[in-house]
Amino acid sequence: MIASPPNEFPPGVADAQAAAALPAEDIRARTDSYFNRTRQIVSRFGDCTVTYAFFIRRPVVSAPAMMLAWLANVMAERNSPYSVDVLHPEGEWVGAGEPLVYITGSFTHLADLETLLLQKLGSPCVAAHRAYQIALSLPRTRFLAMDARHCAGYEMQELMAYAASVGGRAARRDGAIGFVGTANDAVAPFFETPHGLGTMPHALIGYAGSTVRAAEMFHEEFPETDLVVLVDYFGQEVTDALAVCRRFPDLAAEGRLSVRLDTHGGRFMEGLNPQESYAVVNRHAPEALRRFRSDKELRYLIGTGVSAAAIWKMREALDEAGFPKVRIVASSGFGVTKCACMADARAPVDVVGTGSYIPEWWNETYATTDIIAYDGVERVKIGREFLFPSARPQKAETTEP
Repeated sequence: MIASPPNEFPPGVADAQAAAALPAEDIRARTDSYFNRTRQIVSRFGDCTVTYAFFIRRPVVSAPAMMLAWLANVMAERNSPYSVDVLHPEGEWVGAGEPLVYITGSFTHLADLETLLLQKLGSPCVAAHRAYQIALSLPRTRFLAMDARHCAGYEMQELMAYAASVGGRAARRDGAIGFVGTANDAVAPFFETPHGLGTMPHALIGYAGSTVRAAEMFHEEFPETDLVVLVDYFGQEVTDALAVCRRFPDLAAEGRLSVRLDTHGGRFMEGLNPQESYAVVNRHAPEALRRFRSDKELRYLIGTGVSAAAIWKMREALDEAGFPKVRIVASSGFGVTKCACMADARAPVDVVGTGSYIPEWWNETYATTDIIAYDGVERVKIGREFLFPSARPQKAETTEP
């Protein structure tokens, strides 16, 4: 199929900085020199039509839109026709080594784009896969994308936010709530929200001098915004959470008040220790403790920081005090494994803020491409013949009953 114009790409992609065409001199400076030299040689000895196959060596969720939007903008400026065959639509699972996309066009105009195209494909696909796994582990939990502070600059932030939106939509298709927003205004369009979500950092509580006072300040300034209050600053999570609830009983009763657990891994939440943590989880999900666990998984269940025990303990305290509609927001290291452990413990977490879909092993994100055809004739280096369209398994034809 012919590449779609930018305004037909998924939400937020067309206007992303990562999708904007670069001046020719910037492309020349940022691509690998051997691609620039190849372009110069082909321009001298005669252009041809080539087909590139793009693939990644590990299973991923397809997230090619940012790469394809950038390509569309660059090729429009070069006034060079080309075609795209997306073998795995956005949000679809892709097996290791399977071609994701074929791109066919002028060798002269594609040769120097390879480096930059690969940069915009690999990491979003891996991050989308992780976001999908996270969201599907806790299908009734809303997720907030909080990757910005972990990104190496704004382009990476766009790629990771886009990936979270793709993984979230894929999880929603399979029955989960998924990612409902992000913490930043700039990347909110990927989630079709008008602005970033979130209320207060720890710094505001330090400034206010107490958790309750910080909540009062926030509510006075933003009275129409639902109140999400961090409760770990003074190490009195339960005490401060209940104090805030009693200060704002109407918000608590209306379901407009949430407490956010962000206890760091160096201590237990207020009221917990190893024995009590075990007891709390044993009350609600005893089977989760009876399965084989790695040290890391056991820590997610009954250890320090924001554990399943901490979430259950907070839920118990809120319910016993008469605040059943107050929601629990959790953050701090909610990656694939931690979310799976929370699901196993049936932790009653309403919202998770996480950037832990960012790939852990960056070498897994390396996308690769090879030219597989020159003027329609299949040709590729030895060992990559699996990329040929002729080598791909043909889908069996079906007939109507």
